Amino acid sequence: MNQSKGMGNILITCERKVENMEHYYQPEIECASREQILAWQNERLVKQVKHVYDNVPYYRKLMEEKGLTPADIQSVDDLHKLPFLTKDDLREAYPYGLVAVPLTDCVRIQSTSGTTGRRVVAFYTQHDLDLWEDCCARAIVAAGGTKDDVVHVSYGYGLFTGGPGLNGGSHRVGSLTLPMSSGNTDRQIQFMTDLGSTILCCTPSYAAYLAESIHEKGLQDQIKLKAGIFGAEAWTEEMRRDIEANLGIKAYDIYGLTEISGPGVSFECSAQSGMHINEDHFIAEIIDPNTGEVLPDGEKGELVFTSITKQAFPLLRYRTRDICVLTREKCPCGRTHVKMSKPMGRSDDMLIVKGVNVFPSQIETVLMNNGYAANYQIIVDRVNNSDTIEVQVEMTPEMFSDSLKEIAVKEKELVNALKAMLGIYAKVKLVAPKSITRSEGKAVRVIDKRKLY
Repeated sequence: MNQSKGMGNILITCERKVENMEHYYQPEIECASREQILAWQNERLVKQVKHVYDNVPYYRKLMEEKGLTPADIQSVDDLHKLPFLTKDDLREAYPYGLVAVPLTDCVRIQSTSGTTGRRVVAFYTQHDLDLWEDCCARAIVAAGGTKDDVVHVSYGYGLFTGGPGLNGGSHRVGSLTLPMSSGNTDRQIQFMTDLGSTILCCTPSYAAYLAESIHEKGLQDQIKLKAGIFGAEAWTEEMRRDIEANLGIKAYDIYGLTEISGPGVSFECSAQSGMHINEDHFIAEIIDPNTGEVLPDGEKGELVFTSITKQAFPLLRYRTRDICVLTREKCPCGRTHVKMSKPMGRSDDMLIVKGVNVFPSQIETVLMNNGYAANYQIIVDRVNNSDTIEVQVEMTPEMFSDSLKEIAVKEKELVNALKAMLGIYAKVKLVAPKSITRSEGKAVRVIDKRKLY
């Protein structure tokens, strides 16, 4: 079998015979045995630690503070010895402090979409870009993509990783690629209908907005979409079902972060029961976010990644702040790489209201289970030294009523449902359809006014 770039002189084996080759971009890797995956990880981790120690003074100092040298890391079993990296480290080392190769070897940067503090800037060699695009190609093929598809990329381009990542992955597969970027919804729909887009790549909130716009224009019968690859923001299973029903597609999750590479760190297969992590490039751990203790598979905690093939900006034990679960249960798709659950929230963005941990995804689940669309905002404030939380929710056109009494009844129903989920009182304010600003990128779900004080 052909070896992928960066595989080294390692025999690539498959755990089982692959019957439907078209469902895998790199079947010899995606269906490799657990023993083979561990062998790749052990070899690459050892090399990566030495690479970082020798070339990144910032990280070498962190290791030396723990009394570590590369000789102390002989396999994945030693990974827990290494120090964590956080976004604060990236900001402190900005812009070049964590670059592990000469700048003349770097061919691109990407940056986070954050708006506070110093932005995180990630660097890529051509080798890094090639491997990143391979990961995105695996995601597209897992969603049924082939060279016969038209891949409609509505993630943002430029510094944001979404557009460039899926764009490159689509090229790898050989699909016709529409580099739409975000915004200009009328043009999006025109190209979607005129060019017969079959796979949509964007944020889930924008997919919901596109579906809404398509229905308003009465163009459902002219849409040829069969699948969507959605990521870059949290979304619930209820929102997935809503998008699938409104666009007539199968909706696949994709996960990534600029610090590690971008989208394609993990992706969903046809089972839609978690995202396969590309373990030939990334080692995943789950830790207790408070103690840093590594937790066993199946326990909920904070996701930590180590890049083992990236050259320019390789992060070791990077704390993502995303809360999820890892599972190695056999997947019906045939892939053998570990799966991560859909992130259940973030340890840093988690809202603490009246001493209770509140995740926006919990609120979204309640709203959609009660027939509301995923158009809402959560407003947290502090009044007379006491936390308050208000959820503003758009009514659907079918629900809309001029009767204040009817609206009050619906609000009370949601108040009770939210209290059952969250354990605290949340005020509910039902608002008219389309009164909450739509997002063409990441949706703004939370406004925490306490941060202004």
